[in-house]
Amino acid sequence: MNVNHINRRNVKVMKPSIIPVGDTAVDVVFENKIDPIINSQIRNLQSKLEQEAITGITGFLASFRTLTVFYNPMQISWPELKSILTKESQHLDSALHTEKTIVHLPVLYGGEFGPDMVNIEKQSKLSSSEIINLHSQPQYLIYMLGFLPGFAYLGGLDERLATPRLANPRLKINPGSVGIAGTQTGMYPIESPGGWQIIGRTPLQLFQPSADDPFYYSAGDYIKFDAITVSEYQAIQHDVEQHQYQIEVEKEK
Repeated sequence: MNVNHINRRNVKVMKPSIIPVGDTAVDVVFENKIDPIINSQIRNLQSKLEQEAITGITGFLASFRTLTVFYNPMQISWPELKSILTKESQHLDSALHTEKTIVHLPVLYGGEFGPDMVNIEKQSKLSSSEIINLHSQPQYLIYMLGFLPGFAYLGGLDERLATPRLANPRLKINPGSVGIAGTQTGMYPIESPGGWQIIGRTPLQLFQPSADDPFYYSAGDYIKFDAITVSEYQAIQHDVEQHQYQIEVEKEK
C-alpha cells in the first residue's frame, strides 16, 4: 500500500471522532482541514487495521480527513469495533516514513487540448508559459480517488493559478483532460460533463478497465505533470495504442 511521504516526526494528533454510519460502517473523523499530515495519519490507521486483519472489517474508504471503516455486524459488534478504533487512533503521532511514489503524467498544454488556458491567463495575469511552468513544477499528493473511476483529488496547486469553475459547465470533457477548479487541479480519466477550466490533456489512458490494475496511481501517491510538445504527444499516443508505452514512476525514500 502506498502512503503519504511526510518528513515531519512526532506530529501531534487531535483525538478523532468515531461516528457510526448506518449499521455496517463507521467514520473515523480527524481535524476539519485538508492537510498532508492528517492524510498520512488516516493512511497510517488504515494500514495498521489492514495488517491486523480484524475479523468482521470488510473494507475501507479514505478521504481528506475521514477513514470510513465497513464491517459485518454479524462478525463484530459496534462496541467491539469502536473500542478497537479508539485504541488504534491513539497511536498515530508519528507519520509513516515510507517510500514516496511519484507518477509522471505527460501533458500537452494549451491549444485545442487546453481551451481554457486563456481564462487562467486572465485570472492569474500570467502568460501561458508561466502557467505551464507553475502547474508542472509541484508533486501533487493524491488525497483520495472518487467522483469518476480514477479521478484524483490532488493537493499542492500554486495559489496563483486558482481559478473559479466555468459558469456554464461543458456537457462533455474528453478523457485525459487536465484542468483547474478553484484551488484544485486534476485530470478526467473518462469522458464526463464538468466545469473545470481545461488547460491541457495527457495522451495516457488513465482508466483501463480491462487491466489487472486499471489505474497508474493510487491514493497516497504523487502526480507530476510533465509538459510535452505536439510531436511528443503524438508519439506517446501511438505507443499507448500499441501497448508499448512505459509510464515513468519514481521512488524516493
